[in-house]
Amino acid sequence: MDKMLSVAEAISRVEEEFPFPGLFSRRRQSVEQVVRTVRRFAKPSTRILDFGAGSCDKVSVLQTLGYQCSACDDLNDPWHRQAGVADKIKHFAKKLGIDYVLVEGGELPFEPETFDIVMMHDVIEHLHDSPREIVLRLVNLVKPNGLIFVTVPNAVNIKKRIRVLSGRTNYPPYDQFYWWPGAWRGHVREYVLDDLRQLALYQGLELVDLRGCHHMTNCLPALTRFLYSLATSVFPNWRDSLSLVARKPRNWEPVAASKSHESGVDWVPYQKSE
Repeated sequence: MDKMLSVAEAISRVEEEFPFPGLFSRRRQSVEQVVRTVRRFAKPSTRILDFGAGSCDKVSVLQTLGYQCSACDDLNDPWHRQAGVADKIKHFAKKLGIDYVLVEGGELPFEPETFDIVMMHDVIEHLHDSPREIVLRLVNLVKPNGLIFVTVPNAVNIKKRIRVLSGRTNYPPYDQFYWWPGAWRGHVREYVLDDLRQLALYQGLELVDLRGCHHMTNCLPALTRFLYSLATSVFPNWRDSLSLVARKPRNWEPVAASKSHESGVDWVPYQKSE
């Protein structure tokens, strides 16, 4: 792919070919934020894995910019199971040269220390169990000095604060939850900045970048968007999403867990001794 393209040019090129144009349009801002963050920390030709890639909206732009991209997902959300959707995604990925792997049963068919960057965007808030095991397996896939890049919705963004103060829920809409077919795959536990800081700490990673970011302001009316941007420039922790970039040290070892002798219940981390 053309490594001389700008981010805007790559996004426009992908948008022309994307098999779900309405979806890409809604996610364009998050795509741009993710791509620009990767460009800050890694040059084209870097090997990247997008875990939970879904329709490949983000990784397709990175591939177009010259990164060597792999993607994986179980494609088991209700809309993924609609007729022809999964085939369109896999065909689109193949056309761009993305190695798309369908993951079943949590198995990750990659060798350890294969990737320079492993990404998870809007993934861990959907997990019913602790993210510890899956993140640990993903960290194992990262080369020494490589990066883990995570984005999540902000559990305390300004919209949710206002909704709670007005007596409304900060959870997903109840009708969506009530009518969901089968096991719930919506948001289970959303995150705040300190949660992501602890996630990096508990995985033995070095914090590189942790901040609030904008993924959804393009959906707001112009005046609301202006006021939102003004407020979140003063209070960046109110932004709609959060971004974590953490580095895997050269001497990385998994952080184990031990039962607390004081409480007999709580689990506390400790670094494996030499």
